[in-house]
Amino acid sequence: MQVAVLKETAAREERVALTPDSAARLVKTKVDVVVERGAGEAAGFPDATYAAAGCRIADSAAAASAGSSVVLKVQPPTDAEVARLPEGVLLVSLMKPGSHGALAQQLAARKVASLALELVPRITRAQSMDVLSSQATVAGYKAVLIGASELGKFLPMLTTAAGNIQPARVFVIGAGVAGLQAIATARRLGGVVSAFDIRPAAREQILSLGATAVATLSPTAAAETAGGYARAQSEDEHQQTVNTIAEHIRSVDLIISTANIPGRKAPVLIPHDALATMRPGSVIVDLAAENGGNCAATKPGEITRVSGVTIVGLLNLPATVPYHASQMFGRNVLALLQHLIAKETGELVVDPADEITGAMLVTHDGQVLR
Repeated sequence: MQVAVLKETAAREERVALTPDSAARLVKTKVDVVVERGAGEAAGFPDATYAAAGCRIADSAAAASAGSSVVLKVQPPTDAEVARLPEGVLLVSLMKPGSHGALAQQLAARKVASLALELVPRITRAQSMDVLSSQATVAGYKAVLIGASELGKFLPMLTTAAGNIQPARVFVIGAGVAGLQAIATARRLGGVVSAFDIRPAAREQILSLGATAVATLSPTAAAETAGGYARAQSEDEHQQTVNTIAEHIRSVDLIISTANIPGRKAPVLIPHDALATMRPGSVIVDLAAENGGNCAATKPGEITRVSGVTIVGLLNLPATVPYHASQMFGRNVLALLQHLIAKETGELVVDPADEITGAMLVTHDGQVLR
């Protein structure tokens, strides 16, 4: 069986879908891994490292894809990239569910089966395949570094010849994977950290990292879906959350906002009137910017200043830490491929009835499934 690893063409995307360490493990199982020339260079993995892992190097995406059973990418393919995919191949990549309709139709028309990496089910068997979690870890880490860079203050407490410097106060909204990593990183840098999440189960995780949990009134287990995500709140619940956050952010210096609801626009948790009460010079890093943002003033892809507050709406932060983000992404993809390849025969098995594969399938047998 042959697997192709393609070079990313999206602007500012420096990750690669499979790194040499993961590729080597496939090669050991008699899988032929073909890598498009230069696919890993931006992430710090030159062609020589793939060759040393037993991969073949192809001069183009078309050459890498030819004869392959599986094509691996990070970002969804462009129209031109779809046109180059061999009929009957399996595409494994991010697909941006909810805005992938035209892409799904194109893939189905070419009889390309496709698995959306965002749709890995949140079950124990699939934890090692969870790209969203691994990349959220990277985003949470980098968000704090960006926030610290934009903030005109030290994060840690310092004792200097010029006197004592008080530590910065960091507030993390949302204690999922990105939020918890942001808490841990801000604590390592010496900030005084507090965090908020509507899910009662998140409180223990926040406290375990040494942060203060900011409580809302009467949190209930119903705030969490069966998959562990926060559910959409009612209008009254949302207003209660906004009020709780507004009261707290008056005294903080740096906010890392991570609140997202799968398949929906991000909830606005920092309206303009709350923004105006924040300390001059404070910073918000909005990790929900790609879905509209948790701050009403967030502009996706931009850094703006409103009411004396710097609002960072930069997109795709994992791509700014490409070496380790690619390693983590590649290990998730490796685990998925190991699930798809039958151990007895070494053949690719795409079974819509499988609880993992079926949950991720976007197109199959010329049909759009979701």
